[in-house]
Amino acid sequence: MKPTTITFFAATLLPLSALAQNAPGAHFIENWDQDGDGVVTLAEAEQRRGDVFFTFDGNEDTFLDSEEYAMFDEARANDMAGNGNGMRRAQEGMTMAFNDVDADGKVAQDEFIVRTADWIALLDRDGDANITAQDFGPGRN
Repeated sequence: MKPTTITFFAATLLPLSALAQNAPGAHFIENWDQDGDGVVTLAEAEQRRGDVFFTFDGNEDTFLDSEEYAMFDEARANDMAGNGNGMRRAQEGMTMAFNDVDADGKVAQDEFIVRTADWIALLDRDGDANITAQDFGPGRN
């Protein structure tokens, strides 16, 4: 992982565990809602997924190979350790199996971004094409 992006990742994807314990989906919304309106749009998710991809593309070849993906998996596991199990669908949409569209054993940046709409669909329980706190909670994940 690039040293300059470790701080970015820690600052954008790892904080807010206490907040997340109080409201279902709060950790997700805080990390992915870029304009702070309580709604994660497709455009926001695509931008953030691009940032995440860049963070873990250590050799900057626009692919996440199995080694880079292992670091990504580990970082996500650490992030979710204090946030309960209610994020199963969010985690599913970040796996290599979900994102490796052409099944070549690595994930291209384009593959990762293109799968954002499908990932949002996994999370969007009320069908409004946006992710809000109402998409989380008991019986929703």
